Amino acid sequence: MGVQKIEVKVIPHASQEKVLPFASHGYKVYLRAKPIQGKANEALLRLLSDYFGISKASIKILRGEKTRNKIVEIYNGK
Repeated sequence: MGVQKIEVKVIPHASQEKVLPFASHGYKVYLRAKPIQGKANEALLRLLSDYFGISKASIKILRGEKTRNKIVEIYNGK
């Protein structure tokens, strides 16, 4: 698979955490964390790593650290 860039729309302060496919190449991610002091971004990395079955170190936010719409790079060594 190699390196993949995906679009992510983050919904912070949600009642439950989940990842849903959204559009053709993106995901909508619901997080319990509030967007304060990077807590939502940290929760996003944790949830995406669980969803894709890879380490958090293999996921990087390329664009949108302070917005709900993000571009995320995922490295899968397979």
